[in-house]
Amino acid sequence: MPYWGFAGSPLVVEDLIVVAASGRLLAYELTTGEPRWKGAPQKGGYASPQLCEIGGVPQVVLLNGNGAISLAPRDGAELWQHAWDGVGVLQPALLADGELLITSAGPAGGAGVRRIAVTRDGERWSTAERWTSRGLKPYYSDLVVHGDHAYGFDGSILACIELATGKRRWKEGRYGNGQLLLLADQALLLVLSEDGELVLVRADPERHVELARHAALEGKTWNHPVLVGDRLFVRNDAMMAAFQLQAVP
Repeated sequence: MPYWGFAGSPLVVEDLIVVAASGRLLAYELTTGEPRWKGAPQKGGYASPQLCEIGGVPQVVLLNGNGAISLAPRDGAELWQHAWDGVGVLQPALLADGELLITSAGPAGGAGVRRIAVTRDGERWSTAERWTSRGLKPYYSDLVVHGDHAYGFDGSILACIELATGKRRWKEGRYGNGQLLLLADQALLLVLSEDGELVLVRADPERHVELARHAALEGKTWNHPVLVGDRLFVRNDAMMAAFQLQAVP
């Protein structure tokens, strides 16, 4: 049993539902719940299985205590593994060129971000490390990718790194153990701070620019905001709020 229990969300892939049980992937029939396949045992983690298409091949990717693993959704066959000891908490970020950003963590927090290339030669898959950066060390807040940069929490401070090199561009803005969403069409980061404040930050690799703040919740807030159309939903363990967003001329 992992120390923090089972935190991953299920993934529906066609007629299957795929779950992570302490870093191990298992699949069940969606309509009946009958087992379809079981992946090999792995070191524990808290991430969710994620469907990615790499090299034109759909695959289920999971970050766990061994690093990153990828299985074929149809039968659970292992496609590739990339070793990085630690704890898998977050989701991989699939880049436009098919490469991945992955993260790892330890007891003291995030260990960093790594960019890996995943390639295929016939039926054989392999991975290669492009770089590993400690310029961005997310713990349990997913990073986002916009343009040629990634944005996320380095500990409790917002930071930006280059996708090409992993070099940090800036680190500024103390929002505690917050969460963030990318509003890509407006080049904005919507941050929900640990104190329950909604903060708009420009997705600008040159500098940290905060545009607006609004007190949304009271008390410690670790939950992820959700945007559905023009409705923004936020919550913590004591309250929930919904906001209707309006377009600004």
